[in-house]
Amino acid sequence: MTQPAPSFSVSDAAATRISSVIAKKQAGATPQSPAPTALRVAVESGGCNGFQYLFTLIPPQAINAEDTRIEKNGALVIVDPASLDLLTGAELDFADKLMGAHFAVINPNAASSCGCGTSFSLA
Repeated sequence: MTQPAPSFSVSDAAATRISSVIAKKQAGATPQSPAPTALRVAVESGGCNGFQYLFTLIPPQAINAEDTRIEKNGALVIVDPASLDLLTGAELDFADKLMGAHFAVINPNAASSCGCGTSFSLA
């Protein structure tokens, strides 16, 4: 029996911001600097809590066959299989507040996280 793929979602606010950033980057693209078409969300070891989130704009050739593609409102988010395991049930969001604008992962698997929200630990 095949198990369903782990879930990771993208909020409307994050999709809107991703689309906006990529559109600006594509407008300024040159042959030497190809335009990104997606945002890669990854989890790597490090940070002050053991794991850290990484957000990288990537061109189409940086998308691997085994990556999960999440498309929403014209935005494309790419997640590698190892990171997807740590993001099960999580959501990528974008917050634009008085203290600054940033992407944030709302991750129910995180036992704790740092003040800046880019690193977390598991129970």
